[in-house]
Amino acid sequence: MIHIELTNRQKEIIDIVKKNQPITSDQIAKKMNMTRSTLRTDLSVLSMIGIFDARPKVGYYYSGNSEAEMISVKIKKISVSDIKSLPTVVEEQSSLYDAIVTLFLEDTGALYVLTNGYLGGVISRKDLLKNIMGGTDMNKVPVGMIMTRMPNVITIQDTDTALEAAIKIIEHEVDSLPVVEEVILDDKKHLKITGKVSKTNITRLLVDLARMKI
Repeated sequence: MIHIELTNRQKEIIDIVKKNQPITSDQIAKKMNMTRSTLRTDLSVLSMIGIFDARPKVGYYYSGNSEAEMISVKIKKISVSDIKSLPTVVEEQSSLYDAIVTLFLEDTGALYVLTNGYLGGVISRKDLLKNIMGGTDMNKVPVGMIMTRMPNVITIQDTDTALEAAIKIIEHEVDSLPVVEEVILDDKKHLKITGKVSKTNITRLLVDLARMKI
């Protein structure tokens, strides 16, 4: 993920534009005792990220975008592929005991269940706890017996936005979403798991955005 941190020179350029808008690049360069070519990259960056509005033959304007507005624009451009992490998977035939061991070793809140190599379902900590308390024989019962099966699993794709993933997590009250890629075999659609987006991924994204110095 790209973090935006302005240089002292860029901050000085912003102050000059705020006080003298509209102002041309030649005028900015003269006020800073620099050449226009020296400032070309800085002006391009400030225009690209939305701080300046450049008008031909007129000059630069300060757009007035706040940090919050720029963060809002940025987060809407971040895709699931930018923030996803590795999924933790088990086979449908795995026992509940093996699933519990995997869950705690990987320190995750949910396991994605593979059926013939593709997403078949999901099993959560709550599912496992409920069955343990009910006296289920953990060594004999496979996860396929208690998992939430497709198509009742909420999924997300690489091309969806991080915002869409966050909305799904909230609306469906789940801890994570499997990131999937559609695969067609024998005219049937299967879902290949390529990652996951969890509450932790979303929280980390918000922290990264909050740390941007604009």
